[in-house]
Parts: sequence; C-alpha cells; structure tokens
Amino acid sequence: MAGQRPGFPARLTTGAPAATRGRTPAVPARPAVHATPSMASDAVRARMVQRLAAQGIVDARVLRAMGTVERHMFVDSALVNQAYEDTSLPIGLGQTISKPSVVARMIELLLGAPSLSNKPGDRLGRVLEIGTGCGYQAAVLSHVATEVYSIERLRGLHERARANLRPFRLATVHLLLGDGMVGYAKGAPYAGIIAAAGGEAVPEAWIAQLAVGGRIVAPTQSSSGGQALVVIDKTARGTERRVLEAVHFVPLKSGIA
Repeated sequence: MAGQRPGFPARLTTGAPAATRGRTPAVPARPAVHATPSMASDAVRARMVQRLAAQGIVDARVLRAMGTVERHMFVDSALVNQAYEDTSLPIGLGQTISKPSVVARMIELLLGAPSLSNKPGDRLGRVLEIGTGCGYQAAVLSHVATEVYSIERLRGLHERARANLRPFRLATVHLLLGDGMVGYAKGAPYAGIIAAAGGEAVPEAWIAQLAVGGRIVAPTQSSSGGQALVVIDKTARGTERRVLEAVHFVPLKSGIA
C-alpha cells in the first residue's frame, strides 16, 4: 500500500496550539479523573457486562472488550458516576458517547461479517470508524479488530480523543481528522466500517472502500423519517442490505469544523 499510515500516539503535538480563527472552539480539557473503587473496579464493569448479556449480547469477544475498556476515562469527571449506566452522555460540541448497549450491539453486528463466518472467535481485520467522538468505541474496537482507523470531522473532539486514548497506548488505533463521508481510502480495503452518525444513505465511498467479505454497520434515515440500523455485506456478487431496529444518532455531515 502506498504512503505511510498515520501513527498513534507518537504524533501527538506538544508545542503551542496553532491559531484557531474560523475553527470550531476546542472542547475544554477533561479534568483528571481519580477513580474510586465503586467506579473503576472490575466488579462495576462486570455488572455492566452482565446487563449487556441479559439484553442479548452473546459474542464473548464483545463482552470481554466491553468489560476491559474503562468507560469512565472517556467522560467528564462530573459524569463518572453514570459511566457504567446504559445511557448516552454529553462529550461536548453537541455530541454524545453512545450507550454501552448500542456500542456492544453494533460491534457484535460488525463481527458477523461474512469474512468471519467460518472463523468464530477470530479478530476482525482492519476497521474504519466514522465519528471518533471521545474515543471510547475505538478503544473497544481495538480489542476485537487487528487495526482501527477512526476519523472525526470536529477538531475539538479529535483532540479530546487523542488525549483520552494516549494513556492506553493502543498501537493499532490510528486517529484521523477529516471528512468521514469520504472515508479514508489510504487505509482501504476494510474488513468492517462502523458509523456513529446517520445520513440519508450509506455513502458510496464507504462501499467502495469495503473489502469483499466485509460489513458496514451504520444508522441511516428510514422511510418513516427516523433512523434505522443498516447492515451492508459486500460479496463477490455485489452488496446485500438489511434494515434492523430503530436508532437515534447525530446526523452525518461533511467537511471539517
């Protein structure tokens, strides 16, 4: 593959910030979270995993990943006591961190890609995440995929995700600032593409960057005007599309802000 892939976290900038005129204001830095036993213990995450299993999540890879990643490290200090509840939480710039049940559901669907149909328990290959947000889902994906490219269009959230993920030193996670609607062709083909924002339709660029045997999991506009979760599998014969349950995500937008 031509070109060098972006690294993480070696390329974190440490100098003075560049001028920000005309840019979206940065999300204020998250105050340091000092974990309490009730918030950060394995038992708290284990209870969350038990709830996920009771709600129908059965893939051991997903349950294990959800039980490993410390969700409280990705939310504001004022919200840490809600970190393991099944609720979305604000992360700034009008965006939210998705409910644990939604993250687990979408990743479980992603792991159902045709390329893994005869390899139960294996890791998925390279994954593209559209909408990094605070970085939580990228961290979870790093436990079930061999490599993760995550793209965010909001500069403030991109920088926040870098700060959130830096302590974890996830060498297989690459964070990108860019327009998610066009994907990231330099990292293609992808075994899976997962989106945290929904548009009228799945962009053709995502389908083009998906490997044969790969799967897209994304919210899209439904016929009723709401949103529904859509799964698209790419085969040698073309694509197969399924529309699943209703969901609610922020709208998919183009450009960088």
